[in-house]
Amino acid sequence: MPATKLKEFLDANKVKYSVLTHSVAYTAQEIASLVHIKGQELAKTVMVKIDGKMAMAVLPASRHVDLALLKASARAKDVQLATETEFRSFFPGCESGAMPPFGNLYDIPVFVDQTLSEDKQIAFNAGTHHELIRLSYEDFARLVRPKLIAFAAPVAA
Repeated sequence: MPATKLKEFLDANKVKYSVLTHSVAYTAQEIASLVHIKGQELAKTVMVKIDGKMAMAVLPASRHVDLALLKASARAKDVQLATETEFRSFFPGCESGAMPPFGNLYDIPVFVDQTLSEDKQIAFNAGTHHELIRLSYEDFARLVRPKLIAFAAPVAA
């Protein structure tokens, strides 16, 4: 099961979390609706390349990555969305597009939009399109040690 590595890591660090199972869904907003979580509290992972290196941009499902803002906030020369072909091999055992925002488990830097840090709890894909893990943002930040910057913009209505 894809979430095994993550669950073992959380258990080893004595983190309290819950697992939410839902019917198969592929978009963050669809998942939020299925499990009755506000889009602000569902963290989605967007794979990007920052100056040619793979990175995770983690933000609320209710927002989208503003690449220009990410470039400025990360003080990078170049930022691009990564293609599935470019990032798939980094996440063995995870379904494509369902990787958890724990880049530290995959040797990938993690950038978190500051709006996500305003939530007491966050939920995120646990490696599949039918399972989420929910835990405190504080525990997430302590374990992952992400770079907290501003890069998310509201989704246009």
